[in-house]
Amino acid sequence: MSVCQTCGACCASFRVDFHPVELAGGAFAWGEGVPLAMTQPVTPAIVRLCGTDDAPPRCIALAGEIGQQVSCTIYDARPSPCREFDVEHAACNRARQRHGLELLS
Repeated sequence: MSVCQTCGACCASFRVDFHPVELAGGAFAWGEGVPLAMTQPVTPAIVRLCGTDDAPPRCIALAGEIGQQVSCTIYDARPSPCREFDVEHAACNRARQRHGLELLS
């Protein structure tokens, strides 16, 4: 099991905005694309994953308990910000710290 499958802190720390072409049926969607029902429009050129703008944030697609075992319910269709984020980002440790998890070296 990867560290990301036991963490999930990033999914409960950051706003996730992306272009509508990544939605289901969009020209640049991965897999089936992000389900429209899991997003909210921000501008004509930006949609946001539901829950990521809440206080505290938690992506609607995140299943499980942070720091224990988590999964993304739309992993194969996740948008580009999620695909680009990894444990090499300094933001990963900021998210882990926010949730009281051990920092990665």
